[in-house]
Amino acid sequence: MSASRSSSHFTKTETAEEPAGPPLIGALLRVAWEEVQQHMLERLHERGFDDLDAAHLNVFQYPGPQGARPADLATRLRMSKQAVNYLLGELERRDYLRRQPDPDDLRSKRVALTRRGKSAVRVIREAVAEIETAWAQRLGPQRFNQFRNVLLDLNQPT
Repeated sequence: MSASRSSSHFTKTETAEEPAGPPLIGALLRVAWEEVQQHMLERLHERGFDDLDAAHLNVFQYPGPQGARPADLATRLRMSKQAVNYLLGELERRDYLRRQPDPDDLRSKRVALTRRGKSAVRVIREAVAEIETAWAQRLGPQRFNQFRNVLLDLNQPT
């Protein structure tokens, strides 16, 4: 007889020998992030940016690519330089950004968002604001503000 229960996808256990247990903070943050990411993509696609997918959203992560060197962007995103350059190339071909010579180092490039890229960033920020409003309604303003403040605290340098 299996010890597996399915009251929710978070409490389901694989086997009696290896229970998954309750979700840890990483899983909880991932599920929340996936909800935000899905909402951003839905809004982008509704507004005509249907050539963007989840991989492209990595490049637009706060604080965004504007003015960054591709190598620095790769470090910040914890991606290989090749992967970032591939995504930058796709976004450049789709007119979201340009890689321009770095005025401080002519051997290097810097990312500059195009008008289309800046428009996409506005849609992304609007979508995240919608999620924040929905979560504040779901949790109540006080709990949501506590949640947001805890995240801000965790993001402060130690």
